[in-house]
Amino acid sequence: MAGFGDPHLSTVEAGGLTLGIVAARWHHELVDHMVARAQAAARACGVTEVMVSRVAGSVEIPVVAQALAEVCDAVVALGVVIRGETSHYEYVCDSVTSGLTRVALDAHTPVGQGVLTVESLGQARDRAGLEDSIEDKGWASTVAALGAALAIREIHKA
Repeated sequence: MAGFGDPHLSTVEAGGLTLGIVAARWHHELVDHMVARAQAAARACGVTEVMVSRVAGSVEIPVVAQALAEVCDAVVALGVVIRGETSHYEYVCDSVTSGLTRVALDAHTPVGQGVLTVESLGQARDRAGLEDSIEDKGWASTVAALGAALAIREIHKA
């Protein structure tokens, strides 16, 4: 974890926006908490309409993010991918990241990338927004996506 350059996103005023959250079921004990933190961030930003969809694993996240991007102002993707002993990790991480980038660009809808790609369970716990975590990716990716949606809304007003 770099530990530097964090913009320390607190909240944005996003009342009136809609948010979609897509989350994997793998590592549910961490992802469930990240979903709760994303929902809390949305409420803190004034968002009242949040749609949550669960999928089996991280590979399934982009296609559901795409469906959510069609009906929401912003989307947050949450999951945990931990490196194992095979090249599966690289394929999953690449497909998720590329897929979410494609969704955001094709749909013109911000997608907060909260899929943790880590070397160990300890690193995932450090980023999951638990009481003893040093980062809160559920919260941060939600505020980032909502902030980007607000920026897009301003550009379209100009």
